[in-house]
Amino acid sequence: MPPFTISEVARQIGLQPSAIRYYERIGLLPPAQRISGQRRYDSTALYRLAIVQRARQLGFTLEEIRQLFFGFRNVTRASERWQKLSQRKLAELDVLMDAIRKVQRLLKKMMQDCRCDTLDQCGKGIFRSRCGNVMTKSLPANDRYGG
Repeated sequence: MPPFTISEVARQIGLQPSAIRYYERIGLLPPAQRISGQRRYDSTALYRLAIVQRARQLGFTLEEIRQLFFGFRNVTRASERWQKLSQRKLAELDVLMDAIRKVQRLLKKMMQDCRCDTLDQCGKGIFRSRCGNVMTKSLPANDRYGG
């Protein structure tokens, strides 16, 4: 199969040429062969970009994708690489989901409890509750209420 131009790769993979050049610049994609000054990619570049794109869709950072390609011994199977990184990502998502649930509970409580007529009233209530929380957390028990 003849080498592909960056435009052809971009169209087939669904990326902008600038993204492909960026991936090449940061080392996720090997430097392209040059023919008459134009970048030319073979099918392995398409496959590597497909991996990068899928990993991005799954929420992996560019650094995590770099680890997928370069963070293992060369003999490590692709499935083992994906499993290791996926386990880490799943743990990260569990933490994020817990944080989202906490925000959901807070929003529901706010919707249920808020009876403010003005934003100043809201601000005053938030300020008092935050300061109260800070004061009760930071002061020893016998100093909390001036006693």
